[in-house]
Amino acid sequence: MNIENDYLDCIKSFFQSIEESIANLPEAHKAAVYKQPAVNCVQYTALPELRRQFEECGCDLDAQFTKYGRTEFFFADIIEKGRIYEIGYPKCYCPLVTSGFAKSPVHCECSRQSIFYVMHDLIPNKEFDVEILKTVVSGDNECRFRVTVR
Repeated sequence: MNIENDYLDCIKSFFQSIEESIANLPEAHKAAVYKQPAVNCVQYTALPELRRQFEECGCDLDAQFTKYGRTEFFFADIIEKGRIYEIGYPKCYCPLVTSGFAKSPVHCECSRQSIFYVMHDLIPNKEFDVEILKTVVSGDNECRFRVTVR
């Protein structure tokens, strides 16, 4: 009997029960649950680098995504210049997923919220739609989101 492993299994089980409950919430409530954790995740990591790139590229997403749209950690495809983009990650980098705590695709709402946060920070005078297209947690080989600028 290993108390530490039993304790970890208990925490993972508890976390998965929470995810199952969140999955049953209306979309607006799911977004509200994940909004602050998403902000906390990216505000001091990804956001400063994306802001630096954006400013370097004259505050132009098309220029930014053309120059920086392919790295080992991030990709951005321009679907319709100035309006529609598909952005994402070649694998899931979320520590809650990689550690085995988060297992439900509902957890990918956190990434969706982080994209909203970054886009609103970069271009505060625009509205955005962010759609989850596919994620590693739901069984795909990458995480891909469609961002539409309104």
